[in-house]
Amino acid sequence: MSRHNLSTFIAAVVVLSLLSACEQVPATDPGFPPTTSSPATWYNLYFTEPAPEDPTGGIPEAVAASFDAAQQTIDVAVYEFNLPSLSEALVRAARRGVRVRVVTDSDSLVEQAILDLLAANIPVVEDERSAIMHDKFAVIDGSLVWTGSMNFTENDAYRNNNNFISIRSTRLAQNYTAEFEEMFTGRAFGPTSPANTPNASVTVDGARIENYFSPDDGVAAHILDALRSAQSSIHFMAFSFTRQDFAEALIERAEAGVAVRGVFERRQIAAGGDAAWNALTAAGLDVRQDGNKYNLHSKVFIVDQQIVVTGSYNFSRNAEENNDENVLILHNPEIAAAYLAEWEKVWAQAGN
Repeated sequence: MSRHNLSTFIAAVVVLSLLSACEQVPATDPGFPPTTSSPATWYNLYFTEPAPEDPTGGIPEAVAASFDAAQQTIDVAVYEFNLPSLSEALVRAARRGVRVRVVTDSDSLVEQAILDLLAANIPVVEDERSAIMHDKFAVIDGSLVWTGSMNFTENDAYRNNNNFISIRSTRLAQNYTAEFEEMFTGRAFGPTSPANTPNASVTVDGARIENYFSPDDGVAAHILDALRSAQSSIHFMAFSFTRQDFAEALIERAEAGVAVRGVFERRQIAAGGDAAWNALTAAGLDVRQDGNKYNLHSKVFIVDQQIVVTGSYNFSRNAEENNDENVLILHNPEIAAAYLAEWEKVWAQAGN
């Protein structure tokens, strides 16, 4: 992208940010599959059920259904992609005239699902760098956003513990579209990505949603604000947790009387990512290592049973400084309750 075109794009994003700060969603959501886990109409929340007997359906089925319902555009940014059910849904969309575009990490170009997209003349942009394009999101028709911790892979959908949420909000979609355009059109990845998220805070049906991208939005500071606000409890599930500042914030809140409990991915600790684990256990905090024989892949904080931090962002230096990542901070007790129920399942399976 030329400097002139990039400037024009950024200016357009700024204009979008002047739109109304609060959205109402339609009472019905035609073309989108219902979910039993979501009491509201503006979001659908899913958690994986690791190691099912039949590795089909589940979250990929819901995502594919939303791709099949798309009318105009689908933009996908995903680190790993090997699920044929989702590549086939994207090919179907392209064949009926939907504009489909994909951004992925260079390591995924060898996957058959990506090769199938390319064979169908769907444009795929790679990041072409050693740090990773670690996002997992999709934007459909400029109004529906999928995001969370799940890559479009069989392991993540059917073996690992993951969460994935869809949110219907044009203003949130503007954020993800801006980030996608930086990568797809501007070829700007990692530290070269401009800080231009148009709507860092949106409100949908009374729920406040903070939305940040790294490295450009200083994500760690926003997560620390959420952790330091805790008055009663913090629960977490973490695939990779190596940030000392996050560990220190948890210890500080525990010393102030906040109940802090969390689950670490055991393979990450065994591989040397144990600094936060060691700090928290030394401080006497109640933490465990996960019991999934595959991976605990979620990256979640639940604060005061009111606030949820989720997304692609591991609690690590690379996530903050080098990778392309996205985070939601959701201020909604119903969503927090659903994440806490998932946390309870993971906690019950975990060991010391």
